[in-house]
Amino acid sequence: MEKTEAVFKKILQDHKSTIYSVCYMFSQKHDEVEDLFQETLINLWNGLDKFEGRSGIGTWVWRIALNTCITSDRKKKRRIDTVPLSIDRDFHDDTKVENKQLKLLHQRISRLQPFDRAIVLLWLENMSYDDIAAIVGITTKAVGVRLVRIREQLKSMNDN
Repeated sequence: MEKTEAVFKKILQDHKSTIYSVCYMFSQKHDEVEDLFQETLINLWNGLDKFEGRSGIGTWVWRIALNTCITSDRKKKRRIDTVPLSIDRDFHDDTKVENKQLKLLHQRISRLQPFDRAIVLLWLENMSYDDIAAIVGITTKAVGVRLVRIREQLKSMNDN
């Protein structure tokens, strides 16, 4: 694919909510989400001239976003924890039952391994098993098996 600013802007316009959703699934901290989003954009720009069109552009964007977030998550686990200088913003109003349930689901999903987190995120985006398999690089049957195991794992988690 030709690497031009116009092409990049079109990709960003069409897929920015997807990128943000992936980034948000890997962090609840606003600053971290923004950092992941920017890192994903850098990786998309750097990889644009290597995109060969063997998959759809949306699948390619998902893969870049997931790989960026998974790589960052692995690096984060190797770092020493620091104290943030700003107060974290909470995007959910805890007074509504739906928002409490959504926050609880997000907390449980964030405790999954990065690969499982990615599969759940794609499933929550109503992607087909075939599309999920293409994005994460496993078979369609393996997607189904992993989702069953992930659901059981989520059900058995304690809410601490």
